[in-house]
Amino acid sequence: MTRSYLMSPPEHFVVEYAINPWMDTTAPVDTELAVKQWEGLRETLARLGHEVHVLTPEIGLPDMVYAANGAFSVDGVVYGAKFKYPQRTAEAAAHRRFYDTLGWRYVAASETNEGEGDFAYLPAALGGLVLAGHGFRTEVSAHAEAQETLGRPVVSLRLVDPRFYHLDVALAPLDDANVAYYPEAFSESSRQVLAQLFPDAVLATEEDALAFGLNLVSDGRNVVLSSEATALAARLRTAGYVPVPVELTELKKGGGSVKCCVAELRA
Repeated sequence: MTRSYLMSPPEHFVVEYAINPWMDTTAPVDTELAVKQWEGLRETLARLGHEVHVLTPEIGLPDMVYAANGAFSVDGVVYGAKFKYPQRTAEAAAHRRFYDTLGWRYVAASETNEGEGDFAYLPAALGGLVLAGHGFRTEVSAHAEAQETLGRPVVSLRLVDPRFYHLDVALAPLDDANVAYYPEAFSESSRQVLAQLFPDAVLATEEDALAFGLNLVSDGRNVVLSSEATALAARLRTAGYVPVPVELTELKKGGGSVKCCVAELRA
């Protein structure tokens, strides 16, 4: 099925501050290589038949490349982001302007949340289920606000390992009803919930989770993921999916990979 995505090129990408454990302000960033790798991801999604919209990056907002964090949309309704850290606050307005051009209904958040960084949607699970992470960047109160905004049941999942500070580095939808995830990123009770909801989930190892293997984008068949996550790719192939590895080493320096760079637009 053709999907519609939003990406923002890393023309101004640098690591000038540290707001997650992956960011090292002393490690140089090769911006030219970051742009090249980003372009490779965009071309991969287009080659798979998907539509990719591009959000113009803004000077002074180096993390705009992580387009997944700017909002969360379901059926043409957009729940806007309200970033935890002031360095990223202005990104929300840039995303709002984009959704306004689509004519979608945009609802500004009162509660702190970071868009698809901490929200995932499975349209065929229980008639349309939202999985929502909290513990580091999104307040659990935002989960109730998202449920009211989107009219979909929201399941709260608590993240407990700071290396996996967003849901989208610990869990990913593989199709409309199933997921892949790293159990140890979640609290014990959240693991029980996930095991009950998704008995056929693909489980990732710590090594593949640390390689940002779960920060993936799947269209239900093709799974675009970090080329470093080789064991996860093998498990996905065994489960009937088609792994499509890409290299995003420069963008990993900011704490993100494939999914962080891609917001799904659900009309």
